[in-house]
Amino acid sequence: MRLTKFTDLALRVTMRLAVLEPGASLTTRQVAEAMAIPYNHTAKAIARLQHLGVVEARRGRGGGLELTGFGRTASIGWLVRELEGEEEVVTCEGETPCPLRAACSLRGALRAAQQAFYASLDPITVDQLVSSPSRPVLLTLI
Repeated sequence: MRLTKFTDLALRVTMRLAVLEPGASLTTRQVAEAMAIPYNHTAKAIARLQHLGVVEARRGRGGGLELTGFGRTASIGWLVRELEGEEEVVTCEGETPCPLRAACSLRGALRAAQQAFYASLDPITVDQLVSSPSRPVLLTLI
């Protein structure tokens, strides 16, 4: 399986926010610079994470980004599913439909592999993902 760059970026942003001290926050610009990600891409990922209830964003003086309690305990499998969508690995339809689509087992096998991929991520939470050895490295990204 290969994740989209958007999902990869959103997961890295989530990980960085997960190691903040309680009450601390970062701005979108700080996160973008620390993670070496373009600001606009970071802002879009944060907006999606906020929509999912993973990130809280406050505007104005004293504002910033924080991971929510839900975000800390969220399953990585759930988060990846939400960010990636439920599209299949291959599409058999389209402008030029696959001539094998009526009798092909590849689509089903790939769907099963995709479900196994997500299932392997289901028991892992964001908090577990940012424990050592990741935590000290994430804390250096300011």
